[in-house]
Amino acid sequence: MNLLTATLDDDGPRARLILRFGRIGLALAAGAATALAHPPFGVLPGLLGYALLMFLAERATSTRGAFWMGWLAGFAYFFISCWWVAEAFLVNPAQAWMAPFAASLLPIGLGLFWGSATALYRRFLPDGVKRVLFFAALFCLLEWLRGHVLTGFPWNPAGASWKAGSAASQFAAVAGVYGLSFVTVAAAAAFGPLLGAGPRKARIGAAALGGLVLVALLVGGTLRLSQARLELTGTVVRIVQADVDQESKWTPEAYRGIVDRYVNLTARPGTVTPDLIIWPEGALPASANRVFAADAPEAVAIARAVQPGQSLIMGLGRGLPDPTAPDGARYFNSLFVLTDQGGDGLRITGVYDKYRLVPFGEFLPAAGLLGALGARSLTHMPTDFSPGPRPAPIDIPGAPRAQPLICYESLYPGFTPGGADRPEWIVNISNDAWFGRSSGPLQHLNLASYRAIETGLPIVRSTPTGVSAMIDPWGRVTDDQRLEPGESGVIDARLPRPAAVTLYGRLGDLLFWLAVIAGLAVGMPWVRFVTRLRPAPVTA
Repeated sequence: MNLLTATLDDDGPRARLILRFGRIGLALAAGAATALAHPPFGVLPGLLGYALLMFLAERATSTRGAFWMGWLAGFAYFFISCWWVAEAFLVNPAQAWMAPFAASLLPIGLGLFWGSATALYRRFLPDGVKRVLFFAALFCLLEWLRGHVLTGFPWNPAGASWKAGSAASQFAAVAGVYGLSFVTVAAAAAFGPLLGAGPRKARIGAAALGGLVLVALLVGGTLRLSQARLELTGTVVRIVQADVDQESKWTPEAYRGIVDRYVNLTARPGTVTPDLIIWPEGALPASANRVFAADAPEAVAIARAVQPGQSLIMGLGRGLPDPTAPDGARYFNSLFVLTDQGGDGLRITGVYDKYRLVPFGEFLPAAGLLGALGARSLTHMPTDFSPGPRPAPIDIPGAPRAQPLICYESLYPGFTPGGADRPEWIVNISNDAWFGRSSGPLQHLNLASYRAIETGLPIVRSTPTGVSAMIDPWGRVTDDQRLEPGESGVIDARLPRPAAVTLYGRLGDLLFWLAVIAGLAVGMPWVRFVTRLRPAPVTA
């Protein structure tokens, strides 16, 4: 029995003090360590925080105690991972006082998923090293729920700890980011038995197996990358980043300057004339109803910048008349494809309305109740956006068929079809200007890049100021094909060809679910579980 286990098992005053305060610190440390494994920090030994968390759940004296261990770890994890949400409230000085509450309330809520996982683990704690698979299955099941409940918030799943494009990240092409999460958590948690009691051989064997799994991830991914052959199409794409801060958009003078920035970057001479130009989500602080009005100065300026035969993709909000809506209209966050077909100027040749909206950012959940309580004043929108249909590929004149994803939608696996309807690339327009120079835009790029690995499709990403980039089908971004926060300019690049259809593209999350079911089946103490569920015999 090691020193840590002996101390926690001691019944003396010192041990009680550690139980009261020491475990709190260890749980917070476990969550912080796993958060720091994610880009841009990249402290990969932090993955051992999952081993510490499993150990703490095992040593908890009750299911409730295990819940609090998981919740504390989750709070630390999401506080570090999501502190950038506070930046959105600093855009408006009148709402700046809300920033600390936003940075705290989100991890308080998300930590419930981690707490539920550790509570269930402690409740059905199996014997032996098979508990590693049981822990990974429960933990990743709750992580999947976090990505789906109430539209979900799949920010920084465990699998995304690996930098997209790295060797280990390539397993997402097989089982998706959730499947990679299962393998990552199981491999890291396999070191947990070293902290506890039990047969020494079994504990060392579990850690060795976890190490072998990590090595296999690296070797398999390295082999996949060594066989990657990047081929380019003849389609030249220009990605425009105008370096527009969110707080500097809202005056008439600023609006005219923003239009000029985008127009000038669009018309900038290049070594090759682009076929397709991409502006970000919310490029102009105005609705499409204004920008596309017949005699609008901005419409005239944009039309002059786009040459015959070129297409322009841009993101704008729009309103459509709807007599059934409370104020007579419905509003959408939309992606527009505008094409100069020669002679008639720009025409709208494609529209995609955002499907997965951001809670409290684009719509107010339970609007009737929360609106009555004054929660609308805590958001940035006077009314809700409406969701469009589920994402589907669109045709773009002068370019291959593409899958549109707007901002937050790039966090979600499974939106891009992998069968007969598979597009040839993904266009992701985003407005990361809300999050300033924080870790948010860098992590958003990493998460979006996993959609490239999962699908084997290149991604073209444009933001007002964040990280705009060309991402290849293996999730890699080269330094000369990205613009960092604070940079203004364009990226002219040929669109990569798709890689072969991935196994994940064919099967979706099937392998993940098989792993979760297997982990639960191996670890669940079925006899004890069934006995507890069996009704007591009736006596006369």
